[in-house]
Amino acid sequence: MFLGSQAAFAQLFETRARQAFLVDAATGTVLFSKNADERIPPASLAKLMTMEVVFHAIKSGRLSLEDTFYVSENAWRTGGAVSGTSTMFAEIKSSVPLEALIQGVVVQSANDGCIIIAEGMAGSEENFAKLMTERARAIGLENSNFVNSTGLPAEGQHVTMRDLVKLAIHLWREYPEFYKYYAQESFTWNKILQRNRNPLLRMNIGADGLKTGYTEASGYAIVGAVSRNGRRLFAALSGLDSENERAEESRKLLDWGIRAFEKLEVFSAGETIGHVAVFGGEKSELAVRADGPIAIFRPIINSDRLLARIVYEGPVPAPIEEGTRIGTLKVWIGETLSQETPLYAAESIGKGDLSDRALDAVGELLIGWLRKYRS
Repeated sequence: MFLGSQAAFAQLFETRARQAFLVDAATGTVLFSKNADERIPPASLAKLMTMEVVFHAIKSGRLSLEDTFYVSENAWRTGGAVSGTSTMFAEIKSSVPLEALIQGVVVQSANDGCIIIAEGMAGSEENFAKLMTERARAIGLENSNFVNSTGLPAEGQHVTMRDLVKLAIHLWREYPEFYKYYAQESFTWNKILQRNRNPLLRMNIGADGLKTGYTEASGYAIVGAVSRNGRRLFAALSGLDSENERAEESRKLLDWGIRAFEKLEVFSAGETIGHVAVFGGEKSELAVRADGPIAIFRPIINSDRLLARIVYEGPVPAPIEEGTRIGTLKVWIGETLSQETPLYAAESIGKGDLSDRALDAVGELLIGWLRKYRS
């Protein structure tokens, strides 16, 4: 099945970011992608994974917000007031409640807060980083690896824009009671007030998260989220040259994502999406469907740049039971693979008689020969 044509498309959106990724949260539609799987140093964006480990431990009952954590000399020297890095100014050899540490990390990007948590939960940053990577794999982050809790430069530590957006959506869905901290405008600890570093929160665009970062190697980066006009988008950008450029480009991308697309309810639950070829069956075609309704977002201005295709390995051999996974509905917006939906057999098909199976076998032999010599 096709919607649109398969011509080569120019990008629907231009950004100065070297890497960028934008997703509609409700449908999972990828609205924009640029070098989304390129591995980069995470900088402070690693703290999103640090918080996932913490939130998961609280949700599992292993920690509570009232638990207190000791401030070691290592945490104070490496991430505290004397370090010259982002800090919540936790006093050496004091004890800090977990809820305050969470706010310090989320609002102030506090390196001391991260190290205090890491040492308190796992005994060392090295051990805690292993937990971060384990949790990353558990929630489906395939191209992220963590060496410390802060995101400070370290060999072997990397993330991708795709993984960061997936992580941000996970935080929003799984931990709504903690996600609220990402919209907190300021936090005071040790009588020092600091404001949230996320520039999107002050733009009146419906932003409620999440995190900024910077390294010399990868430039200025951000993971942001907006909820507006009944829609929620998550974006990640990196490789920008300044704080101003980061603020401008992230706002521009999120605004475009809200305004430049219209939602289409393409198929209702149980509706036949298309047909695939059957080998050796009592019928030559099989109807396929999704588990639920399918909605996609179409560019308003460039609506012809939408392409949908049923992808499967076939012909599908009989017998086939209803509900068997058959293939995938893939939708492209321009050159970006935007959405993938599993497809299942909408009916059962038994084996055909001997002559039908012999005829299908000859057909498949010819198809196989053509595939071989066209490749």
